[in-house]
Amino acid sequence: MPEPSSAGPVDISERVHLLDALRGFALCGVFISNSVTWFSGRALLSREQAQALNAPPLETVVSALYAFFIDQKFVTLFSLLFGLGFSLQMSRAEARGASVVPVYRRRLGVLLLIGLTHMFALWVGDILSTYALVGFVLLLFRQREDRTVLTWVAVLFVVLPLLISVAQRYGPELLHGKEAAALAAKATRDEDAARRTALLAGLSSDSVVTSQRANARFAWQNLATPGRPLWMCIILGRFLLGLWAGRKRLMEDVERHRKLLRRILFWGLGVGTAVATLALVLNLRQRGMTMPVSPPAWMVGMRTLREVGYLFMGVGYAAAFALLFQKERGKRVLGVLAPAGRMALSLYLMQSLVSVWLYDGWGLGLVGHLPMSRSVLLSLGVFAVQVGLAHLWLSRFRFGPAEWLWRSLTYGRAQPMRLASTSPARAAH
Repeated sequence: MPEPSSAGPVDISERVHLLDALRGFALCGVFISNSVTWFSGRALLSREQAQALNAPPLETVVSALYAFFIDQKFVTLFSLLFGLGFSLQMSRAEARGASVVPVYRRRLGVLLLIGLTHMFALWVGDILSTYALVGFVLLLFRQREDRTVLTWVAVLFVVLPLLISVAQRYGPELLHGKEAAALAAKATRDEDAARRTALLAGLSSDSVVTSQRANARFAWQNLATPGRPLWMCIILGRFLLGLWAGRKRLMEDVERHRKLLRRILFWGLGVGTAVATLALVLNLRQRGMTMPVSPPAWMVGMRTLREVGYLFMGVGYAAAFALLFQKERGKRVLGVLAPAGRMALSLYLMQSLVSVWLYDGWGLGLVGHLPMSRSVLLSLGVFAVQVGLAHLWLSRFRFGPAEWLWRSLTYGRAQPMRLASTSPARAAH
């Protein structure tokens, strides 16, 4: 068996261009979500402040469209692609007679370091560190049967979230009594609101040092939030579904799986739309109502229902994208996103850097002031520029700068960066 050091990064000729384009598509949606929710400061505003920004009719419409089509759907899709990518790397390592485990562990370790640096030095909303930690658990499923993998997907998406939600809702009442539990829940909400207010004040400062200190402090305070175990279970479930899809080569052999992808498209968008509609109706009913101290019993399962809806919508998007990519015009249009998908890590980090400058007080100072419609347009404009930069960069280099660093640290040696030829034909390929 070859030594792990003999392994190397995937050559350009081995890449699946559909996956690159789909990853670029997912990255665009993730950026919009991050911009609308966190970069803009919307998640840090009080309920009254957020409602004031959403008051104009245009903002109400944009908010509803965002909640219906974007919120959490693209994050789900991005997570699915992480699991699918692991499956692809595993199959290629096995074809070479090597084990994927040693290299993948180093790969995850480097990603964890990049993610923690990103979280504490730049932006609190980092997802890379969480992906790295959950990725170590994913290794445990590499040799499990498909039935076992899908069973765990159901457990992680339905059983565990329901059990955790029920325990969080009724456990404190059973242990300490209803009144004490209500007081404790209120204290937790007040503490969280105070932290968010402090972060917003820090980000609004005209000092870079003050802003980044507030960011690092908030990141540290939220490392052990009660919702993190549930969040990590859901991410692992997405990874496992992506692992299963990779084993079936759904995105590598689309023609062979056309009928299955059509069924996934129908059920994914159908169930996802139904759940999104229900969530939107419930959200409209709650708007303007005073939030109860303890949520009613019927709300306990809403988190699970929403996550199931996000999952169905995410896989529906993936199936629709894959089927459209098989058409010549669809491939020509959607293929524009492929370079962005190849440089997803570099562009993700760049998005944080640019957005911190756009929104924080020491930059343009837009945090807490920009309506959702303008945040969406701004993020689309930045992403369009990124796509152009990705095309330009990859016409000369094999990897994005962050991807080069990631690979070089993983394999313990500097990877060749420049393309052997930068002729127009090679660049187009």
